[in-house]
Amino acid sequence: MTLTARPSFSLSMASLARGAAAVGLALALTACASPDFVKPGASRNEVLQNLGPPVSATQLPGGGERLLYTTQPSGRQVYHMDFDTTGRLVRTEQVLTFNNLAGIPAGWTVDDVRRTFGPPMLVEQVARFDGDIWTYRFRDDLGTRRFAHVHLDPRGVVVKVMFTDEPDPRDRFGF
Repeated sequence: MTLTARPSFSLSMASLARGAAAVGLALALTACASPDFVKPGASRNEVLQNLGPPVSATQLPGGGERLLYTTQPSGRQVYHMDFDTTGRLVRTEQVLTFNNLAGIPAGWTVDDVRRTFGPPMLVEQVARFDGDIWTYRFRDDLGTRRFAHVHLDPRGVVVKVMFTDEPDPRDRFGF
């Protein structure tokens, strides 16, 4: 019978701490990859390298381009990043706000909604409305978690926008 030695592994507290620090640094750097941290003047290529491909790109009137980045379906932000005709960032705006959502006019098309807010977190239908309801999650000015429900008729035209509070995940019983 031949016996083979098993390798022994020994983890010191220092090596565990170094590993945890490396994971923490990686997570922190990933969190920094947000439109919030990109400074005006950055090139379009720099933004694409740091943030990856946008959800959509739209030509702006008078030249330039808008890139749309979203954290939906689980997040609550949608960013417009506007570039001038030379490809330099001139403005970043988080547009998923109560005022912007409440300002969606009846008569807007599904393309207007998608171009402004990107894809919704949820598309559903209900018995008392003939059409789709696009739901976006966001935080209002007081930090309250809310849903905006954009009602689109069968032709893809906005009929109304309604708001509800998002249930608190800590409240398991719903009251």
